[in-house]
Amino acid sequence: MKRTASPITAKYLQNAAVFYLERYASSAEGLRRVLRRRVSKARLLDAPVMDNVDEAIEAVVQKFVTAGLLDDKAFAQTKARALHRRGLSGRLTRQRLQVAGVGREDVDKAMEALDDELGTAPAERELQAALAFARRRRLGPWRMKDREANKPRDLASMARAGFAYELARKVIEASDPESLDET
Repeated sequence: MKRTASPITAKYLQNAAVFYLERYASSAEGLRRVLRRRVSKARLLDAPVMDNVDEAIEAVVQKFVTAGLLDDKAFAQTKARALHRRGLSGRLTRQRLQVAGVGREDVDKAMEALDDELGTAPAERELQAALAFARRRRLGPWRMKDREANKPRDLASMARAGFAYELARKVIEASDPESLDET
């Protein structure tokens, strides 16, 4: 039995946007993508779609932007803070924000705001993120057994996370976590 989809109208798009934004933080471009996906799925299921659906999507997004429910700058700052706490490198944080649809200027401002909030320079922020990543993944000084045998694997993991080789080596080769806290 073939599934049926609701007809795509301006009211449907607005309700779908409200439903999505109640559950997830999003950028304006992210909301556009979600609404376009809904329209694509409806078309696949042969549901009626209004003629000017792209303009309707843009109108819904603009309505939420003017209401203050969508703010790319605030979204970028919140997301950058969360990704930093998880131990993602500055490079990966920038990449994830751009994939989420945040403009380059807002990404730069979010990274500057993160440095201001933490009271650090970008290099210090990167070290904090590397330490958080290594601690969370139990790499280097947080590894309990076979540290030397797993050193190449740990370095590769840090590299995939976007950290520079010198920083990754410094973290992985540390004798214990306390020696890293002093630097």
